[in-house]
Amino acid sequence: MPSQPFAPQQRTWDRPGLNRRYLRTAARYWELRRIAYNVALLVLAGAWVYLTWPAFAAALTGATLLDLLLIAVLANIAYCVVYLVDVLVQRSTWRTGWLRHRWVLWVAATVVAVVLAHHWIADEVYPFVRGA
Repeated sequence: MPSQPFAPQQRTWDRPGLNRRYLRTAARYWELRRIAYNVALLVLAGAWVYLTWPAFAAALTGATLLDLLLIAVLANIAYCVVYLVDVLVQRSTWRTGWLRHRWVLWVAATVVAVVLAHHWIADEVYPFVRGA
């Protein structure tokens, strides 16, 4: 007979080894795709600058480049939200299917980021540049 028959058992998601495994799996998957995410945003911004170059030439100053750096950092912080989603779903009963289909989240998040960046450039940056 066990010495503590009603001792609480440790839940699966409370075990430190499993949490590290979930985080390691998430990092291995998402960090490789962060490069493509950043390239997609860089291509969009580069296309805007290239296609509207005469207008953007005067606007590229040290201050605006610092603003662009800040926006790039914010975009990467926003990218980190996928870790929360990924780890939570890995800890659920949907783990097996999730590991095969999480690319859908990456595609959707990248498309949303590109659309938001395009809107921000078209609505906030370009009118300012044209007026300069």
